[in-house]
Amino acid sequence: MNAASKIAWDDTVLPFQLDKSDIRGRVARLDGVLSGVLKQHAYPETVEALVAEMALLTALIGQTISLRWKLSLQVQTDGPVRMIATDYYAPQKEGDIARIRAYASFDEDRLTDGTPFEQMGGGYLAVLIDQGEGTQPYQGISALAGGSLQASAEAYFAQSEQLATRFSLKFGKSIEPGVGEHWRAGGIMLQHMPKASPHVSGEGGSGEGGLLLAKDVLNEDDEENWNRANILLDSVEDLEMIGPSVPPTDLLVRLFHEESPRVYDAQPVKFGCTCSEDRVRQSLSIYSAKDIEKMTTPEGRVTADCQFCGTHYDLDPATVGFDAKTSGSDATGV
Repeated sequence: MNAASKIAWDDTVLPFQLDKSDIRGRVARLDGVLSGVLKQHAYPETVEALVAEMALLTALIGQTISLRWKLSLQVQTDGPVRMIATDYYAPQKEGDIARIRAYASFDEDRLTDGTPFEQMGGGYLAVLIDQGEGTQPYQGISALAGGSLQASAEAYFAQSEQLATRFSLKFGKSIEPGVGEHWRAGGIMLQHMPKASPHVSGEGGSGEGGLLLAKDVLNEDDEENWNRANILLDSVEDLEMIGPSVPPTDLLVRLFHEESPRVYDAQPVKFGCTCSEDRVRQSLSIYSAKDIEKMTTPEGRVTADCQFCGTHYDLDPATVGFDAKTSGSDATGV
């Protein structure tokens, strides 16, 4: 695979379908996206690994949403890593680039020598889809379970969507000739397309704490196809997913050639934040003059930092808050 091909496949999500198995999926490769996300913060490596995993899940899941929609994944826990939040902004029109951003909140003095997932303790994974102004956002929640974020996401789809879903993810630091050490990630997502709504008993699932798993939401006739596709996926090698030696198209043929794989147009993604001074002012518009006074620094300014991209905003306290907004409205006669 030459350098031009590597660049073409980095930071893309390739949707595909296995015609003989009634399974759809995506292959994702992230490079510059992770660099954009992680360079904004000095995270410990264990936190970087969790953010990389969440960003990869967000890319794989986000590719399914419609144009101009926004997908948010959020993990809230009682562990040292208290929260991870990611956003996927779908393209504004066909052919545009999608954007991803992410950040984490953590207590560094509580981090342990355990695995990254062990830094999260108990908590939940939330999925939010925002279709835009004038619509009611969709939200689904599932417990963290299964020993990884990807297992928790699989449980979410079984529990909330009743869709059999499987992720195979690989991420880590990479060293390439002429390129400094940086994070790369690659992953595959499989999802069974039910012919009808599956029948799920009210007795709970076979997962941790009674959570539903993929096998709990499959009809008996579909289990053979699903199990076969998963066995094939289990043969994937780490370097095949992360690259840069194997294009995703070649990987799909290698893994699933007997399942008649069919690929669609790849979706390019990049790191991107939507913060702005206007959005900061809007978020402060709910506060009274007394509240704004408490936020004012000794230097007489109201400051704010974007958690996602680190942009610093420095504002005149007289121009923000509910009272400033009201005064401005009165003055203009609005």
